[in-house]
Amino acid sequence: MGFEWIIAFLILGAVVGFMAGLLGIGGGGIMVPALTTIFLAQGVAVEQVVHMALGTSMASIVMTSFASMRAHHKRGAVQWSIVKVMASGVVIGTFGATFLAASMKSAQLAIFFAVFMAYVSIQMAVDKKPKPSQQIVGTKGLFGGGLFIGIVSALVSIGGGSLTVPFLVWQNVDLKKAIATSAAIGFPLSIAGTIGYMFNGMLHEGSAGLQLGYVYLPAVILISLVSFFTAPWGAKMAHNLPVSKLKKIFALLLMALSIKMLSSVL
Repeated sequence: MGFEWIIAFLILGAVVGFMAGLLGIGGGGIMVPALTTIFLAQGVAVEQVVHMALGTSMASIVMTSFASMRAHHKRGAVQWSIVKVMASGVVIGTFGATFLAASMKSAQLAIFFAVFMAYVSIQMAVDKKPKPSQQIVGTKGLFGGGLFIGIVSALVSIGGGSLTVPFLVWQNVDLKKAIATSAAIGFPLSIAGTIGYMFNGMLHEGSAGLQLGYVYLPAVILISLVSFFTAPWGAKMAHNLPVSKLKKIFALLLMALSIKMLSSVL
């Protein structure tokens, strides 16, 4: 791995860490398109590149989401009663969906990623307010929501914030608390996804050198090294920026990523 790639991974880690703390998205939404571009430039086969990007992104989210979760917890914004219920559904859904991802082609995963990101960005940009009477759903509703979020998150390798934040805001949870809670849910999600992509990668492609299944270890180490420290900065900004501005940033980011993913693979 050349020096230029080391710098690229370090810069990527700084960006995803900050955005993870700011928006509670775990950084995966940024990493997948970026890693796809980097891996293609390094000579990774097109048939395998998106799977590698998804697995490496998911593994890199572990430290990022932990740092973001810790920063939000210090501010008392994480709703742990929600996390405890949703986490079990998220873990089951995420791990199970890695088997589905391993059986899909790179182009199919790229299209799913792009469509999902575009949909979420539009939803956030419209800024539809939840009904005043809407309250937190029961245990079954939170578990089911976590299961669905885990499945989709594994297929696009994100920390779940793209779905968890709107899901919680719809239930009249304050946006800043929803972002903090999403960051906490992203930690067990990323662990389950990482194990799943490692296992499926070894099952389909095996492991060689610095690659463990669908996870490229040098990228994980470099990205995590920097993102662990930049995530708290983003979390601090999340508590200082106005709610409307946060939603606009979220929407623009996701729309840009959907376009980037399609242009890199198709």
